[in-house]
Amino acid sequence: MSDDRTREIADGRTTLGIELGSTRIKACLVGEDLTVIASGSHEWENEFVDGRWTYPLAAVETGVRAAYAALVADLQAQHGTVPTTFRAVGVSAMMHGYLPFDADGELLVPFRTWRNTSTGPAAAALSDALGFNIPLRWSIAHLYQAVLDDEQHVAQTTGITTLAGYVHRQLTGQDVLGVGDASGVFPIDPATGDYDARMLDTAQDLIGVPDLRALLPEVRVAGQDAGHLTPAGAAWLDPTGTLQPGAPLCPPEGDAGTGMVATNAVAQRTGNVSVGTSIFAMVVLERALSTPHEELDVVTTPAGDAVAMVHCNNGASEIGSWARVFGRFAEAAGTPTDADTVFRTLLDEAATADPDAGGLLAVNYLAGEPVTGVEDGRPLLLRAPDARFTLGNLVRAELMGAFATLAIGMEVLHAEGVAVDRMTAHGGLFRTPGLPQRQLAAALRVPVALEATASEGGAWGIAVLAAYLEHAADTSLAEYLDTTVFGSAASDVVDPDQRDVDGFTAYLDRFRAALPIQAIAAGVTTTPGATTTPGATTTTGEPTTAAEPGLQAERDSSADAHQQEQDVN
Repeated sequence: MSDDRTREIADGRTTLGIELGSTRIKACLVGEDLTVIASGSHEWENEFVDGRWTYPLAAVETGVRAAYAALVADLQAQHGTVPTTFRAVGVSAMMHGYLPFDADGELLVPFRTWRNTSTGPAAAALSDALGFNIPLRWSIAHLYQAVLDDEQHVAQTTGITTLAGYVHRQLTGQDVLGVGDASGVFPIDPATGDYDARMLDTAQDLIGVPDLRALLPEVRVAGQDAGHLTPAGAAWLDPTGTLQPGAPLCPPEGDAGTGMVATNAVAQRTGNVSVGTSIFAMVVLERALSTPHEELDVVTTPAGDAVAMVHCNNGASEIGSWARVFGRFAEAAGTPTDADTVFRTLLDEAATADPDAGGLLAVNYLAGEPVTGVEDGRPLLLRAPDARFTLGNLVRAELMGAFATLAIGMEVLHAEGVAVDRMTAHGGLFRTPGLPQRQLAAALRVPVALEATASEGGAWGIAVLAAYLEHAADTSLAEYLDTTVFGSAASDVVDPDQRDVDGFTAYLDRFRAALPIQAIAAGVTTTPGATTTPGATTTTGEPTTAAEPGLQAERDSSADAHQQEQDVN
């Protein structure tokens, strides 16, 4: 196999996927059989600058190059060769956010990521005018908020895009987006696979820009041509000059879309859950929702089918923080333990804890949470004097707290009569088998599957979308995934256990009742005008860079995204 792989690499028959998540940039190379041959990664963190979460574009370039260089080094070590070209290339990144450029291609303000929740007035006005829920983090909300705030850069803006769109443009010179990523910029009409024309007219009148459509990237669905690697793009990715131009690129996608691909969840009545810094669920719809819901984003699959998305700003970060505390305790006690072992030990302890966490309550809100109407988040651990305060219950409470807001959002889908046969989970949290999958099934009250390929994450998912370029003329994306990609893949499915369901229901009642405490906690832990120090809480209720999650099991999420992403994106 090694000689065969070496020839594949040398002949340019491999496919490259790159994904920019919220804590890690990953490059993934797959063979003709879509098996991962090599990978490389680069860790990075967002920065809190002038009241906004951002990543400098210089860090984007440095990070992508570093991840690609690490992949090349892996190939050299394993196979004694390096690639000069690829069968196809794909780029994915955490969704949403705001990157406005002028006519010379210069970024006008620092990249505003999905974590920024300062667009409330714009999102509310757009949602009301369009009759369609516009979330705070969508690009159109950021643009309109800049107009409302009379920001000078708006007059100079000739185009906006997402992080994936920016990297794709560096590689190809093409200003395009995959339809899934574009659906986080502006609403998509599933009938046309393009921006909704009626809503464009309405939004243009509201926002007051001369030509709103001209500011938005062109939309492409999975399998459509999205340009080729240019000489400048090859040099941008690989400054050594080894990589040659010419490889085709698939449309750039968001981490939500690549997560759907990585979990084979692009067909109707399927869905997936991605857990990382944020947590979100995607369900492919059979029909349109009866009315807009603040708790739900309507986005699309990479093929353009409508998807209901429950996106929660707060995911596994607080669990990661507790794991670091216990990891440091083990180190201080003279028994240093790697992060994955710490995580596994804690979750194993929680597996036999009380189903309702013994009366403990954990709120994982490091940031504001639109799903529950919380503006400023504060992580909390609450217990009554008679609660059973054990290690297992503490960890179980934190795990249920990570799923609680998602469960609240999913209740809206249940009320709409949306049917889901099963959800597929992915993200670093599920590297520890058992309780996380079981608890998610109880929280959502549907079977939860883990695919063997899900751990490969969004970089693998975008590589699969790139490989699909050669098959799009003959088969749909759903059929391609079912037959070619997942035909023989193993999956582990867990049904909801009634004892876990009852325990989570009791826990969720306590969680809802405690939400008003968030405003009180934010008020007593924020000093107006105070200078933020590393590791301290900011006035927006979000952690500073130094407080960002650093646990490996969390960084391995697809998404931070979300993710994301697996940033998240």
